[in-house]
Amino acid sequence: MSREFPIGLTPPDWLVRNLRAQPAPVNWPAAVRAAIAIALPLAVGLAVDRPFYGALASMGALNGVISDTAAAYRVRIPTIAIPQLFGAVGITLGAAVYGHGWVAVAAVTGVALVSGMISTIGAVASAAGLVLLLTSVVGAGLPMPGAWWLAPLLMSGGGLLVLLLALLAWPLRSGVPERAAVADTYRTVAELLAAGGSSDSPGATLAYDDARHAVTQSLNQSYDIILAHRAHHHGRSPELTRLLAQLNAITPVVEAAPAARLSGRPLPPEVPQAVRHLASAVETGYTGPTGLKLPTPTTETARAVDHALRHAAEVVASPDVDPRGIDDRLGRPAALSSRAARALRNVTLSAASWRYGLRLALCIGLAQTLVSIIPVARSYWVALTITFVLKPDFGSVFSRALLRALGTVAGLVIAAAVLSQVPRGWWDVPVLLLLAPLIPALTPRGYGYQTAAITPVILLLSDVLNRQGTALLLPRLVDSLMGCAIALVAGYLLWPESWHTRVGDRLADAVEDTARYVEGAFGPDAVDPPARARMRRRLYRNLSAIRTEFQRALTEPPPTGRRAAAWWPLVVAVERIVDATTAARVRVKHGSAPPSAAEVTQVALQLRELAAGVREAETLYEVRTDLTGPAGSVLEPLRQEVAAARSIASPH
Repeated sequence: MSREFPIGLTPPDWLVRNLRAQPAPVNWPAAVRAAIAIALPLAVGLAVDRPFYGALASMGALNGVISDTAAAYRVRIPTIAIPQLFGAVGITLGAAVYGHGWVAVAAVTGVALVSGMISTIGAVASAAGLVLLLTSVVGAGLPMPGAWWLAPLLMSGGGLLVLLLALLAWPLRSGVPERAAVADTYRTVAELLAAGGSSDSPGATLAYDDARHAVTQSLNQSYDIILAHRAHHHGRSPELTRLLAQLNAITPVVEAAPAARLSGRPLPPEVPQAVRHLASAVETGYTGPTGLKLPTPTTETARAVDHALRHAAEVVASPDVDPRGIDDRLGRPAALSSRAARALRNVTLSAASWRYGLRLALCIGLAQTLVSIIPVARSYWVALTITFVLKPDFGSVFSRALLRALGTVAGLVIAAAVLSQVPRGWWDVPVLLLLAPLIPALTPRGYGYQTAAITPVILLLSDVLNRQGTALLLPRLVDSLMGCAIALVAGYLLWPESWHTRVGDRLADAVEDTARYVEGAFGPDAVDPPARARMRRRLYRNLSAIRTEFQRALTEPPPTGRRAAAWWPLVVAVERIVDATTAARVRVKHGSAPPSAAEVTQVALQLRELAAGVREAETLYEVRTDLTGPAGSVLEPLRQEVAAARSIASPH
């Protein structure tokens, strides 16, 4: 007879979330670029009997492959090139202090401080800081060949080869990634409108929430791509001007979606189908008649959707757009010099940048000190592991340490087969052609998968430099585990802010911003439509960041993950508060009576009281508010959402 085990063998949820692969399509062009960029330098080095030089250039290409994350061609230039320039500086500094004992420890620790601080500026700066520290650690741990300028030239050249390969198709595909991004935004809006017409069942509500989040992410990506270009073109590109106008035109449709959802009446299926039709026109660059067939609107919210959709169709069909009406509406990014000065000021004066810089410097300093006292083979791998793991902007430090260890073990299994069976020399080239594409293919699926893909490539190139074969495997494992342990203790456990969830604080900020949005939309000092659109976009962008923070916190072990999970209903409630505010503004625009000043003041006060209660709570507790008001007011759904949020924030 069967026996039930009293102790369950099911792994905990936080561990399952860490190990679960994220669904992502394979980026075949990136995979091909990785294969060529990493294998070609080594092949050239072997051809001229300088395999050491080829391996260094291939390592630089690996840095370029890791940085190759942008879709638009103009964005790829800074995304790949800037980290390579920092890498040249890093390898030069590291090589200058190689073999100088405690001077090298102090120098690499100082680089770690700078790297950590500049990583807080943004995505490109974060990648640049990562490569700066990686290359300085390699330079301080390995003897570099030839003159002082040869190693930085080889490594930067390998990274720039990735950029060159990425730009080869630019003359043929100029503008295609940008149009694809905007078209994808239109398609996600179509899915939002379709989900808004479904029932009020929990599954339908979850589908609508997911669709709204997808719209926010797609809008963020599209605006980031287009506005990054506008900083250079200043409205001179008709193509970018049209795309920006098309993004602006879909915004009223997005604003009308929550109003349609709250009306309780599903939109006709022709409406989301019309948005998909416009998406195809955007993607192909078509500017002729769109031929939309929309049903006659019969309700207030249907008229709002119809009006917004017809305006979007006019913009999509228009071949020419006046750039003067675009710049003022969204606000063009500041000049590069102004943004650089602002970033430098923020880094030097920001407490967060100093905290992260000091955390990273402490861990790197401990690692360099430890390997200086205790003989450790290939000791620079300890600091390299810390550099990859201790990146809070890349995800949970705890999760990255766990996944780094597991990914290293998986990668070592592949590396053991390669190093034991593949003869040195020209056979390394076809092996790299097979292994290198796995890096961009597996990176989107999770950090552990990325580590498993990078490890055999690194070890194969290291074997070219050191010719130690399988003797590299055990030191790699030991050094990686040492680095993970140092990052967990000195970079995680000793810093309470790193293992306390910040979801509550960010939610409170979002609720306060919503109060300002209500006042900006209805109050006596109401702002103009473009400013209101920017406020709404900033709100949804912040809510998207909160969702990301929440998902990251769920991968932490108890009690952090359990505390984060308790906040999730309130995250959804705050999103619905923002939706209700947007819906009320749409209803007023299309004929509903505006709320009184006293009613607006009362709702803003309720929101600020809710924000104060959330901010002060380690765990959720009751927030007292007065939720009375005219039953027929456009703000009544908003009051109901605030009441729902209050009930979630009350003890049960």
